[in-house]
Amino acid sequence: MSQQMSAPGLTTKSPSALLKPLKTFKDVVAGTCGGIVVTLIGHPFDTLKVRLQAQSVANPVYSGVVDCFKQTVSKEGMKGLYKGMSSPLAGQMVFRASLFTSFAQSKVFLASQKEGGALSQSQFFLAGGMTGGVVSFAEGPIDFYKSQMQVQAIKAAEAGGSVAQPNMAETVKRSFAYNGVRGPFQGLSATLLRNIPANAVYFGSFECFKGLACDRYNCKSSDLSVPALFGMGGLAGSLYWALLFPADVIKSKMQSDSIAKGERTYKTIAGSVRSLYKEGGMGVFYRGFVPCMLRSTPANGIMLMTVDKVRNYIDGL
Repeated sequence: MSQQMSAPGLTTKSPSALLKPLKTFKDVVAGTCGGIVVTLIGHPFDTLKVRLQAQSVANPVYSGVVDCFKQTVSKEGMKGLYKGMSSPLAGQMVFRASLFTSFAQSKVFLASQKEGGALSQSQFFLAGGMTGGVVSFAEGPIDFYKSQMQVQAIKAAEAGGSVAQPNMAETVKRSFAYNGVRGPFQGLSATLLRNIPANAVYFGSFECFKGLACDRYNCKSSDLSVPALFGMGGLAGSLYWALLFPADVIKSKMQSDSIAKGERTYKTIAGSVRSLYKEGGMGVFYRGFVPCMLRSTPANGIMLMTVDKVRNYIDGL
């Protein structure tokens, strides 16, 4: 009877041993996959949104979303639409890992506080709000550097094209040189203002949509189809932006402002609200709304669908 022998000093891990860490970090893997997809698809729309939000109200560089697109492509080429993408793309591992892991752990924590373990609809919204608070500390620096890169064309145009446009490495270096460890967290208060309620709406509504669909068709959430998940994720993303867009305008203004404290116009949330309203009334809080909504449904639909399907695939291994 033959006997299998392994080479001395070599060990072969069983499939179950390899799958254990994959399942342990499934939220990291699934979140990273979803984040990369949404960044590649949605970043051009985000660039248009931020540029429209950040430009001067009195002397705008762009007359609207179409003009912003035309000027960006004519002056910078298609790569102009992807300006600053290295920040969100490189940060997806940290941000999306913290986003979906925080939401999963928030649900676990809330479930442990009640008998039976099943969360109510209101608790899904609470878990989303808790998640928004945590991830702001990861998303804030990513959005700050992204915004600084995206508005370079505006600053150059306002100065008659004479302003040098630093690359990402130079921008990071400058932020630390001016403000130390606080540099990457410029506009953090506005990020928290947006993220806590926004993620409550985002995750809460998505989970509720899935629950309603499962009740309607008497199935498990893992059985929901790709089109169904895409539609639910897209609707959740649209609600997120439709309800919290003014807070995003404030965040963009604070993050795209000068890195040097003494040169900033938008230093606090209250001061930013007063300045913005004085400049353009309520309408200024909805600048960039169109490209944002054009992006929100497909981008968020694809991301949440991707995350759900990757998690279910890993669970099924």
